[in-house]
Amino acid sequence: MTEGNGTVSNGAPNQKSMTIIVTKGTLDWAYPPFILATTAAAMGVNTTMFFTFYGLPLLLKKLDLKISPLGNPAMKMPMMGMHMAMPNWVATIPGVDSGATGMMKDMIKKKGVASIDELRDMALEAEVKMIACQMTMDLFEYKKEDMIEGMTLGGAATYLEQALKSDVNLFV
Repeated sequence: MTEGNGTVSNGAPNQKSMTIIVTKGTLDWAYPPFILATTAAAMGVNTTMFFTFYGLPLLLKKLDLKISPLGNPAMKMPMMGMHMAMPNWVATIPGVDSGATGMMKDMIKKKGVASIDELRDMALEAEVKMIACQMTMDLFEYKKEDMIEGMTLGGAATYLEQALKSDVNLFV
């Protein structure tokens, strides 16, 4: 809430805020919300992430992230001097997901891109608020003990409380 002197009630002058709904938990879909959240936090933006449905596992203590090329025609990997797409039928062959995941992890490492574990830690250090959807926790039978330290539990109302006063709201 803005006070008469132009400051937000937490004392920061006109501090911007952003919320991100995180709905996907594959390796490739985990990057956008964490990159946006850590970048925003580094820019002084008060950032909240709301993890629901398939995005919720990104808050598990132990991550086991994979990618799936199935149904992802935009996934073109640099190979043999060009960018090659994988036809959908290839993705149905056993072991292709593991191979594609390994290729992606190797490329991430070779290019010096931070891992999701590292980005998640950076977000926590930058005081990004991470909310685990209570309904999704119940639905998929996760316990709070399964999740990382520093996250909070909440529902749609908890998210909306932040979103309604935010300058930017993203659905990833």
